[in-house]
Amino acid sequence: MSGEEAAAQQPKTEEQKQDTKPEEDKQNEQQPPPAQEAEKPQDEASYKSLVLSGYGGYDKVKLQVKKGELVPKAGEVLVRVKACGLNFADLMGRQGLYDRLPSPPVTPGMECSGVVEGLGEGVTDRKLGDKVIVMNRAGMWQEVVTVLTSHTFLMPEGMTFEEAAAISVNYITAYMMIFDFGNLRPNQSILIHMAAGGVGIAATQLCQTVKDVTIFGTSSASKHDAIKENGVTHTIDYRTMDYVDEIRKLSPKGVDIVLDPLGGSDTCKAFNLLKPMGKLITYGAANLLTGQKKNLMAVAKTWWNQFSINAMQLLQSNKAVCGYHLGYLDEEMELVGGVLSKILDLYKQGKIKPRVDSVWPFQQVGDAMRQMQERKNIGKVILVPEAEKEEKKEEN
Repeated sequence: MSGEEAAAQQPKTEEQKQDTKPEEDKQNEQQPPPAQEAEKPQDEASYKSLVLSGYGGYDKVKLQVKKGELVPKAGEVLVRVKACGLNFADLMGRQGLYDRLPSPPVTPGMECSGVVEGLGEGVTDRKLGDKVIVMNRAGMWQEVVTVLTSHTFLMPEGMTFEEAAAISVNYITAYMMIFDFGNLRPNQSILIHMAAGGVGIAATQLCQTVKDVTIFGTSSASKHDAIKENGVTHTIDYRTMDYVDEIRKLSPKGVDIVLDPLGGSDTCKAFNLLKPMGKLITYGAANLLTGQKKNLMAVAKTWWNQFSINAMQLLQSNKAVCGYHLGYLDEEMELVGGVLSKILDLYKQGKIKPRVDSVWPFQQVGDAMRQMQERKNIGKVILVPEAEKEEKKEEN
């Protein structure tokens, strides 16, 4: 027997025995531990944000995921956003017609509601978990936002996040025009254009807190039942009727107050519709919006037909002309906050209630803007970071 044969017949050591295990067992032993046992790197913080990339159509506002974590500075709070309001100024900003919106790329949005999730240094008037209404010049169409505490207001008990996102801009605008500028009193009359819109619904409800006010409201015919139910005394279809003639038939002398969001030639009509001692409050230029993108012809027409009057003519007319722009009051939060406090008191008393037209997830921001720009809404159009779950819809 050769040395090689003898070695082959010697008893196997423990190590040699292990080498004789089936090949499958060997492969199993060589495999690394299961993936779930390995340490996972921590996910980088991120949040969803709607960003206006440039001026133009609905496709210019896109949903983006921003990396990083927002941290509130001294005097600020971090708010987890639950609902955002869509306003006419946002539509104009998309077309480059709203000068209070910073240049693109920028996140639009002047109002939202949500829950306080973080406190900056020195914040004592807010606590974690507070449900708040938030106002800012821009930047509210995000999943989380940081703002000064002076720009936040506690939501009343029982108010939904959608109502909270619908109450600030529209109702503050309507309240200051009607009561601070208009000084509405019992037995007076008022013309409210776009009476089915966010400001129109708010203005109609606020007028009803004063006794025996006659409200003329314009809208398309399909919305007349809704605005009449909301409190409009006389409905006018602006598409098929001349609203000046219709008002003169019922009130030959005209009206005491006109709220004008249209601009151009309609501002001239509004001034001529006023009774002696009447007040015109102009607060927009909706006539500029004729399509998805800026219409230079509409801009030129509105500019050419803009209302103009000198001091002597105003003196002789015994009328007042006021201009209102909430966007230019962003440095006056004490004033604005005082007005919102009165509005929230009216809400608690059941005298006003925001009407929400529709709720759209961030992904469908283009459809939400179309809903409003094509005048399909009755009340406020709301954006939410997440789509409503089916189970919740069924429950509702």
